[in-house]
Amino acid sequence: MNKENHTEITQSTRQQIAPIPFGTGERSLSSDLQYLPGVGPSRKKLLAAELGIATYGDLLMTFPYKYVDRSRLYVIRELTGEMPFVQVCGRILSFETFPMGPRKERVVAHFSDGTGVMDLTWFNGGQYAKKTYRVGDLYVVFGRPTVFNGRINVVHPDIDPADALELSSMGLQPYYSTTEKMKKSGITSRVMERLTKTLVGLLKDALPETLTPEMTERLRLMARNEALRVIHYPKNARELEQARVRLKFEELFFVQLNIVRYASDHRRKYRGYVFSRIGDRFNTFYHDHLPFELTGAQKRVVREIRADMGSGRQMNRLLQGDVGSGKTLVALLAMLIALDNGFQACIMAPTEILAEQHLDTIRAFLGDMDVRTELLTGIVKGKRRREVLAALEAGEVNILVGTHAVIEDTVRFARLGVVVVDEQHRFGVAQRARLWAKSEQPPHVLVMTATPIPRTLAMTLYGDLDVSVIDELPPGRKPIVTSHVFDSRMSSLYDGIRRQIALGRQVYIVFPLIEESEKIDLKNLEDGYEMLGEVFPEYRMSKVHGRMKSAEKEEEMQRFVSGETQILVATTVIEVGVNVPNASVMVILDAQRFGLSQLHQLRGRVGRGADQSFCILVTPYKLSEETRKRIDIMCDTNDGFRIAEADLKLRGPGDLEGTQQSGMAFDLRIADIARDGQLVQMARDEAQRVIEDDPECKKTEYDVLWNRLRELKKTDINWAAIS
Repeated sequence: MNKENHTEITQSTRQQIAPIPFGTGERSLSSDLQYLPGVGPSRKKLLAAELGIATYGDLLMTFPYKYVDRSRLYVIRELTGEMPFVQVCGRILSFETFPMGPRKERVVAHFSDGTGVMDLTWFNGGQYAKKTYRVGDLYVVFGRPTVFNGRINVVHPDIDPADALELSSMGLQPYYSTTEKMKKSGITSRVMERLTKTLVGLLKDALPETLTPEMTERLRLMARNEALRVIHYPKNARELEQARVRLKFEELFFVQLNIVRYASDHRRKYRGYVFSRIGDRFNTFYHDHLPFELTGAQKRVVREIRADMGSGRQMNRLLQGDVGSGKTLVALLAMLIALDNGFQACIMAPTEILAEQHLDTIRAFLGDMDVRTELLTGIVKGKRRREVLAALEAGEVNILVGTHAVIEDTVRFARLGVVVVDEQHRFGVAQRARLWAKSEQPPHVLVMTATPIPRTLAMTLYGDLDVSVIDELPPGRKPIVTSHVFDSRMSSLYDGIRRQIALGRQVYIVFPLIEESEKIDLKNLEDGYEMLGEVFPEYRMSKVHGRMKSAEKEEEMQRFVSGETQILVATTVIEVGVNVPNASVMVILDAQRFGLSQLHQLRGRVGRGADQSFCILVTPYKLSEETRKRIDIMCDTNDGFRIAEADLKLRGPGDLEGTQQSGMAFDLRIADIARDGQLVQMARDEAQRVIEDDPECKKTEYDVLWNRLRELKKTDINWAAIS
């Protein structure tokens, strides 16, 4: 069958949505679903529990996940076992029943259209089929053909009386997601289709519009009323696409409108400290302590930060940069600007290891400069902690480096001017807000991430932040060579590790401890450590995992950093915050268990010195197609943004590490950020146009938009978290 004969259109959709009350009267979309003909109390209870469908509106907004073209009739003689779906019009000639063990049977109907005979088979529900479908009557049969005993066979077909179908206008048949519980209770995709058809038939009045007439006309969008009907019962692919574009745009537009409105309000309400002075500390560091010439990208970002800090509005900037691109150096320059203007700075990291790494890096950069930098984490206790807190409150500490400990109530700054938040996705909105409260007015905020975020996703997750990108690596860095090795060839891998250690290099070997509580994985790490000790008796090894005490972890890390050990056996605890320029080999065992972004982060632990570095991804031979794609992408490129785009397309935004914490706390019902990039941009542009024209949300011409946004905020979507 060619593409013209068969169309299957799939789409990403999320099912759990909140009721949207439209209309009035007994048939309004806020009506209880149990009153829809064909539902009743028990079906309503099941639909609510399984898919969150409790009202007419919920059902209307539960979109099909794919469509199959029902517009063509085939004849039996042209069918083959390779066709995806077909429909045939003919008559049942006879039924046969074949026993299949105790209380089981296979029922077969012999079906003909005059050009040949095919079999219709039921392994379940055969007796129902025999009672329902009569020999000699004309039926339309729909299903996926296979060949069994030399004859075309369709298992569990859809069957409709031919006179009940308008064959010339069947169009695309929708398919709805169902669960096992629903299927066991008889609620199949076909039942969902019939319920939706009943609902659409009851909606006599037009559904209210949610966009302005000017917007729908200018953007040539289908009316909302038409789109919500067409999405369930499209006549053809063109009509379906128009409905999908309309509904996707609407969904993305209100997400962006909320973000842009929040950002606009924030800029109007919160003034920022004016840091107009570039003084001795910045200049001394820039001219006398800079370890290397800044890249063009770093210089561009520093200019953007300086402009923000001198503008009189609070800086809210996201700094994206691949592993090793020099984000910490840029952050330090921002903090030195604050110091030159009489303020303090703070950098908050998600883990103690990363905080300690930042402290060491900053102190190494500053050298003998008169800048007091202190650490505040859970391991800073007793007298030492009291000393740091007192000096901080007195203004004697210039830069505080810490973890979540810095947001505790006991931590008080004299004059906090700039906050750097590293690996933003590990901190919530409330935690950032607590840092703001430690200053008379909100300090400037620089959010850093080494996890490159695709532009369309950043527009949604961090839409309220200005974005800077460091897209160059410092000079002298060689690209990491990444290769894929099957676990049946470990002996040759071990030989390669020996050759690197013989050259004076060090090696990471990572085990896939995904969750700290997975005891079986921890056992794998312990067993693996012992096994590697037998493979490499001539070398010293360190071991690090998340269930070790901080002091133990630090001791083991320091042994590796100092070169006392040649091999570090670890879990993903080393994903961030480990900087050992002499380490040139990263071996990731069971690499199929990691996502692309995590693999890229781990790979970034090597390649930090001048030597050629290597990343080896070890997997079993048998891999899924998606896993092979992930491994191939890792071997093909070192570009974190290309990898992030691929990760988004393979896994979707909800699965990417950190997106839930960052604010993607809502489900898109029909739009797909990975594949609808143009619509995301269009929605963003429209939202900005509206806010520029109506910054205080008071113009009557936009009432329909503000009313709709208020309705959405009453649902279970966590709109506050988006911004």
